[in-house]
Amino acid sequence: MSLAYFWIFLFLLAAGAPIVFALLIAPGLSLTIDGQEEFYTSLLSRLYNGMDSFPLMAVPFFILAGEVMNTGGVTKALVRFAQSIIGHVRGGLAQVNIISSILFAGLSGSAVADTSALGKMLIPAMEKAGYSTRFAAAVTAASSVIGPIVPPSGIMILYAFVMNVSVAGLFAAGIVPGILIGGGLMLVTFFLAKKRNYPVANKRATWTERRLTFFQTLPALMTPVILLGGILSGIFTPTEAAAVAATYALFVSYFIMRTISASDLPRIFVNAAAQSAVILLLVGAAVTFAWIITVSGMAGSMAEGLSGMSSNVLVLLLLINLFLFVVGMFLDAGPAILILGPVLAPLMVSMGVDPMHFAIVMCVNVTVGLITPPMGLVLFVASSVSGEKPESIALEMLPFLAVEVAVIIAITMFPALSLTLPRLLGYA
Repeated sequence: MSLAYFWIFLFLLAAGAPIVFALLIAPGLSLTIDGQEEFYTSLLSRLYNGMDSFPLMAVPFFILAGEVMNTGGVTKALVRFAQSIIGHVRGGLAQVNIISSILFAGLSGSAVADTSALGKMLIPAMEKAGYSTRFAAAVTAASSVIGPIVPPSGIMILYAFVMNVSVAGLFAAGIVPGILIGGGLMLVTFFLAKKRNYPVANKRATWTERRLTFFQTLPALMTPVILLGGILSGIFTPTEAAAVAATYALFVSYFIMRTISASDLPRIFVNAAAQSAVILLLVGAAVTFAWIITVSGMAGSMAEGLSGMSSNVLVLLLLINLFLFVVGMFLDAGPAILILGPVLAPLMVSMGVDPMHFAIVMCVNVTVGLITPPMGLVLFVASSVSGEKPESIALEMLPFLAVEVAVIIAITMFPALSLTLPRLLGYA
């Protein structure tokens, strides 16, 4: 089988075709060119089987939970809570933005949802307080990548589905890298705020005010506690946890916070269904594309080429990180994992790398790719929300990007950073 599908895929991407169509059209045309139409049935079965998976059912349920929480005004409650904690420091609103992203990550697991929900609220507020629009957009985009790293995480579910790695273990492995990124971003923001004399958001909240805000936000904050507690204790599977999260989100928003009504439900379900359909079709298309990469022998050639560059595992991991970082500039996180995971992971495991270690390194790397130009999806969402040009936001985001690259290098060189927690819980 020739590599025509690869060049067709690149051409379609360069021409601006949606990624899902590029993934489906390229193998189909390639089989026609090679005169191997008998494999069409295999392509179609791979497409269907790629979506027909019980673990993948977690994705639409987590999307539904995030949609309910967002519509129900939980985002505002999280921002108020974050502001009561750190709003009194210089550059407080920027710090609130980062903490809100960390808290929001435990609800949605989506960088795009984080950028959209928090950006619409905090970017105008930061502009009004005296921050530049491009800085407000940059800190929003940079902190939103914590969403798919701190559990629950949609891309980790995809990786676990493709590579047969424990979802619960991956969730546990993402906690420390997520905290490291959040802490690093807050440290950079602290120095920038002092240097640029950014304003204080509000006076220091009293402990009574903080306690009141905490209890108002507690129902939402309990979501990740219920999820992680249930998964890590073995009470329910990640898929069941996603269903629990969606049910709990509906209960909290409808009965406790009373921020959604029956009339909101049809729109919430339609939005969640549309987002889920896009992701599941993308998964099926990517699984099909990954299969033809394997059948054509390209996967083996790539593995041999990479292994021939160095016999040192650490050097090879750093080279793969560089490769993934470049790939992330052009390919979304989901397709990158679904296409490259089956090629790179077996190679690294055969060289003695822990499967969970490589999984978290790859997931964090491709997630950071969401904010890198020229094709970073989160970068374009931040641009749309703020009205700033993507290149201006990207330039302002360089100090934050440096922190995230440093975390990638750290978890690559020191596996214990991400593997200690899963090992303590018996997953690695």
